[in-house]
Parts: sequence; structure tokens; C-alpha cells
Amino acid sequence: MDNHYHLLIETPDGNLALGMRQLNGVYTQLFNRLHGRTGHLFQGRYKSILIQKDSHLLEVCRYVVLNPVRANMVEVSEAWKWSSYRATAGREAGHSCLTKEWVLGQFSRKRTVAEKEYRKFVSWGIGKSIWHEVRGQALLGEESFADGLVDHLRKHKDIPDIPRSQRHADRPGLDKIFSSRILQDRQKRDRKIAEAVEKYGYTQRAIARHLGMHYSYISLILRTLKSI
Repeated sequence: MDNHYHLLIETPDGNLALGMRQLNGVYTQLFNRLHGRTGHLFQGRYKSILIQKDSHLLEVCRYVVLNPVRANMVEVSEAWKWSSYRATAGREAGHSCLTKEWVLGQFSRKRTVAEKEYRKFVSWGIGKSIWHEVRGQALLGEESFADGLVDHLRKHKDIPDIPRSQRHADRPGLDKIFSSRILQDRQKRDRKIAEAVEKYGYTQRAIARHLGMHYSYISLILRTLKSI
């Protein structure tokens, strides 16, 4: 896309954070050298969603290559040269890091047939979205998969390589935390702000947006509570 990218990665080892730091760091160095600039290129930490492979990965593959079409940047996926679509669809040779055997294997054992069916599958996905199925902005899969994973992540929530969004995948929404009753009492509201940050992992900016406040005021509330 024009200001971010989507990447589907299978990680046999639990080292996603290390890999993303390496990827973004090396790319930033090359970009800065090419354009004669310095400093950061990407803003903030990457966001990740854990996907159940058997039931949802194929749909995510389609969703990603259709993003430029949804954004009205091109009319068809094939016209966007910076995605994996053209290589997976058999239109060009893929990059050495691209794995397409699993995707094509979902359609046929014969490569030409699989590529043709893949192109049809992608074209049928225009207008469809997966985001309503994402649980806690972190997990995408069947209910049993998500429930089991939530229990696992809860037990390992202090592992730094697990993104904050996944560590708190079962957290309540901000609308549930800040009910109308809570918002009527300033002291209760402030305690809930601290709980949303410390217990559920919400960022101060996210809470500020939800409550219609400036994030610096949220920070002031947290500092005041700690000094009491």
C-alpha cells in the first residue's frame, strides 16, 4: 500500500519480533541510503494477527492481495506489482522468499490448473472482508482455536515476543470498561483508566480517543493515581 504493507509469515520458531525488527531495520537503512535521508521510516510497532491455518489462512491470502483494489489504487490485483499475486497466479516468477506451494495446493496438484483456480478465487473475493471475524484485534480462527489460544496467551502474557494485542486478546472492549455508570463518577472513571492500561494493555492514546480526551490528560491521571 502507499503508507504500510501487509505480510503473511509462518514462523516455526517464536521469533516474530526479532524478524520484524531485522526486516524493518534493514529496509529503513536501504531506503534512507537511496533517498539521502536519516531517521525512522516506520511509525510505531507492527500489528500482528495470529491466524488458524486450516480454516482461515487462504481467505487472508485473498484479502491481502485485494487490498490495492479495495483502496481504488488499481482495478485488478494483477495490476499491483508489489504483491505476491502475480507470481502466485502464474504471471511472473516469484521472489525467492515467496512460498506459494501451500496456497496453490488448495486448488489442484497440477500447477496450471491451480493457478487458474487461484485467479478465480481472488476475483470472487472483491467486496468481502475478514475483519469482523478477528477476535480482540489479534486472533482469526474458529471459536475453539481462539478459546484455546486465549488460555495459552494468558499464561504466557509476560513473554515480550508476544504482541500486546495477542496477550490481551480476551480483554473487554473500551465501551464495556467505561460504562455510562462509570463515566458518571470521576474517581471510578480514573481507576478504570488505570485498569485499562495496566490490566488490559490498552494504550493511553486509544483510551483518550475513546473518552474524547487528550492523551496527555490520560497520562496526568495515571501519574496522579500512582502518587496517591
